Amino acid sequence: MKPIDIEQQFEQDWVRMFQNIANLFFEETEMTLGGSASDESAVRVSFAWEEDAGTLRGRADLRDGADTFSSDYREEAVHSGDPKDGKRQLKRVLSHVFLDVLEQSTGIIQPWGILTGMRPTKLYHKMRREGLSHDEISERLVTEYRISPEKIELMKRIVDRQLKMIPDLDRIGEEVSVYIGIPFCPTKCAYCTFPAYAIPRRGNRVQSFLDGLHVEIEEIGAWLKERGVKVTSVYFGGGTPTSIEAHEMDALYEKLFAFFPDIREVREITVEAGRPDTITPEKINVLKKWDIDRISVNPQSYTDETLKAIGRFHTVQETIDKFHLSRDMGMNNINMDLIIGLPNEGTEEFAHSLAETEKLQPESLTVHTLSFKRASEMTRNKKKYKVADRGTVVKMMNMAEDWTAGNGYVPYYLYRQKNILGNLENVGYSKPGEESIYNIVIMEEVQTIIGLGCGASSKFVHPQTGRITQFHNPKDPAAYILSYSESIDKKIEMLDGLFGEPVPAK
Repeated sequence: MKPIDIEQQFEQDWVRMFQNIANLFFEETEMTLGGSASDESAVRVSFAWEEDAGTLRGRADLRDGADTFSSDYREEAVHSGDPKDGKRQLKRVLSHVFLDVLEQSTGIIQPWGILTGMRPTKLYHKMRREGLSHDEISERLVTEYRISPEKIELMKRIVDRQLKMIPDLDRIGEEVSVYIGIPFCPTKCAYCTFPAYAIPRRGNRVQSFLDGLHVEIEEIGAWLKERGVKVTSVYFGGGTPTSIEAHEMDALYEKLFAFFPDIREVREITVEAGRPDTITPEKINVLKKWDIDRISVNPQSYTDETLKAIGRFHTVQETIDKFHLSRDMGMNNINMDLIIGLPNEGTEEFAHSLAETEKLQPESLTVHTLSFKRASEMTRNKKKYKVADRGTVVKMMNMAEDWTAGNGYVPYYLYRQKNILGNLENVGYSKPGEESIYNIVIMEEVQTIIGLGCGASSKFVHPQTGRITQFHNPKDPAAYILSYSESIDKKIEMLDGLFGEPVPAK
């Protein structure tokens, strides 16, 4: 725990901002204000700022023992008439100088600069829509956000790929996508915080949940038809949607196809079959029946000891076998996930995972960097799990970049998480033309995502202003069963606010 004391008093949202930046350098920090830290080892920081002649200036001074570091930064002051814009600019300026003094004192350079949010490419898109060229965007990202040229180039490649895959990306807000959450898994992985409950085989818990989900599909489908709103993509996630039985999957898809408008014209339907131990010939036949061929078969690692350590009870061989089964039965678009930095894994184990992936050649590969999520078992028992250091994690990410380029994959979406190893990122790669539309639209927040099922988050994006409002279904199946009716009403109320009155009957 690294104590950091800031001499001034700030409101809590500022403290969170400073802490998020400090946590990029130290595993954990304890932030105090007003010179109140009694610990002699505390890093002490003071800030100063002023606006003069249209220029906003910020300064940070950091003292760590006998060492002192300073940073100054200035930019043209924003005067939009909205006080929030001024506050945002001051936050950026002070983040800039705070990051600088921390980089000086630790010797660690942060390639993502002051960005601690999930969606760097959303910032690139914003500037692009303002009419800036790539060179102008690049200059701003370097100057104002301290992002490295290498990460900016990655952002550009991803944005270019997204626009090629979805040429109407800037207009797709007139449509919606749908996320359907199935909250069950064979077991819960140690790093996971998704709504995922070991699937019960006694009682009616699963059926009761599915009954509620069927009602959600019926009522949201009716609303979509009545309003004439098109659906871009449908994504079954979880949990593991293939944890339920084949006949339950069949009934769910039958309901979807019966009640959603123009379902055969939806650009993409994806079903996460991430746990290989849930995949059976009967379930693949159900997917084929409904012309669904985009699935995930996720190894995470090709080392059996790692799988046991993280609570996945399938074997490496089972992953390989289920991939071949899926492919042989007609699944033509298969995604696989690998995670960098899993317990007891280094470059050798990751090289092995890449070599095994090369034999299979999935259409897409998502490379995640392990994140210590607050509610996960791995975070609660951190000492139990030995993970790679920052340098090793960076090497593994570089290995993934080289391997994907060498095997004909292109990056097409990117997101980051707090407490991610090495302050890196998660990157989705695909063979050109096989990119997931749903992954793009949810990461770039360009359209409304209607969440159905357990733990599903609905994200309502205003088609004109881009303003985002969220609504969350309960994560626990028992709570969902009791409240799905009220959740439907609330979502329809919010959708009415975005899309207006029903289309008159012809």
